[in-house]
Amino acid sequence: MEYSHLLVSTSDTHIGTITLNSPDTMNTFTTKMASELHHALTELDADKNVRVILLKANGRSFSAGIDVNELEGKSANEYRQWIEHMEKPLISISKLQKPVIAQLQGVAAANGMGLVASADLVIASEKSRMGLTAINVGLNCVGPVIPVARCVGRKKAMELLLYGNLIDAKEALDLGLINRIVSDDELESEALKWAEKLAQKSPIAVQIAKTAFYNSEDMEYEKQFAYMNEAFARLCSTDDAKEGVNAFFAKRTPQWTER
Repeated sequence: MEYSHLLVSTSDTHIGTITLNSPDTMNTFTTKMASELHHALTELDADKNVRVILLKANGRSFSAGIDVNELEGKSANEYRQWIEHMEKPLISISKLQKPVIAQLQGVAAANGMGLVASADLVIASEKSRMGLTAINVGLNCVGPVIPVARCVGRKKAMELLLYGNLIDAKEALDLGLINRIVSDDELESEALKWAEKLAQKSPIAVQIAKTAFYNSEDMEYEKQFAYMNEAFARLCSTDDAKEGVNAFFAKRTPQWTER
């Protein structure tokens, strides 16, 4: 697929990079961008050379949310289909086998914040801000608040949803919305370094860990343990698990075969 709103690349260090590339519009979500992003995520997840997906953006902001120019003239059913399409990348990240790291600079607003919250891991510039801002123009972020609430809990999620305030990187870190804060100048290099470090782990172990985590998230407590134990047992039977343990005892770097 040819991309007009994204840049997509892979590296020999097993990183697949997706860059939102509409800086003139602060990377707002159009129908086309949402389609391309969903396709790119799926494409990189299927790429055998890719172990980690790095999601970032060109320009001064990560994403200003959904393009409100597309709002006018739809029926209620068309609005539902339209918003489901815009939110499809947010849902698809949890279904990918490979981890997605979001690299956040500038502002992530509305659906942009939802995308950041949907990522498995987030590294952010100290100058970054995020918020569920749609309430400020008479709309709301009832879709993006879903991944946000899973990070911050009900009360804070409701506050973010109803007030539409932008929060800074420090508060986002304290709330569990991001994992790491780095200086603006170091964001690019530190994000890539962090992604490459994760790509050095056993791909099978990482993929089973991610899949099991999301699949068990809403299970009853005891059933969650049973599901996780089954996932661990499957992992222990793989060649990579045996290689990892043998390499540990031999004090050498493991050679992953992804079997």
